[in-house]
Amino acid sequence: MEKISVAFVDDHPVLLTGLEALFRSEDKFDVKAVGCCAGDALEIAKSHEPNVIVMDLNMPGKVLETISRIAARYKGTKVLAFTASTSVENAIAALEAGCRGFVLKGSSQDDLSEAIHKVHANDTYITPGFSNKVIDGLRTAALRRATVQSCRLSTREEQVVSLLLRGKTNKEIADKLSISDKTVKHYMTVLMQKMNVRNRIEVVLAAQEMGIGKPGGLRSAHV
Repeated sequence: MEKISVAFVDDHPVLLTGLEALFRSEDKFDVKAVGCCAGDALEIAKSHEPNVIVMDLNMPGKVLETISRIAARYKGTKVLAFTASTSVENAIAALEAGCRGFVLKGSSQDDLSEAIHKVHANDTYITPGFSNKVIDGLRTAALRRATVQSCRLSTREEQVVSLLLRGKTNKEIADKLSISDKTVKHYMTVLMQKMNVRNRIEVVLAAQEMGIGKPGGLRSAHV
């Protein structure tokens, strides 16, 4: 059976050395290279084109951007996230960037080996026990995107959101727009309903997805 070529990128030297030693001792794998930052991962993809790059998400460099570039440019190389982060948001961001799998540090060598085999075979692998949370998170994110895409705001609502994006309080928004605090609170309630979110922080996140505050990003109903 042909070996799976792999590379490991992590900014923890002891862990990196251990991973390299463990997988060099495995007959099923061919360790091509190791690195310690996002830039190394991109260079490894370019120079060695391993079947799978196993990389941390929390290390120097623009990790998510690097994952996207590898996924777009090097079709024969799959990226597998190997991280201590149990954040569902981080997992979703990594998968949307182009990762084919997400393995939590603390998993066994057998689990990591299985994950490598899975992503090499064009399957997706997420650490058991964590996968349900990620799937639920992906569904929520998809629903929010669908809501945002169909959402149309009035000119006044966009003005409120634009000021919210600039970190303004309700009172500051009221003063800026020459309306009452009560009216601002009313707009916030309407915005949460329209965007299908629960609080002002999620209003900001949804507004960012809509592109409010960016040139050409406003999509008001002009009412």
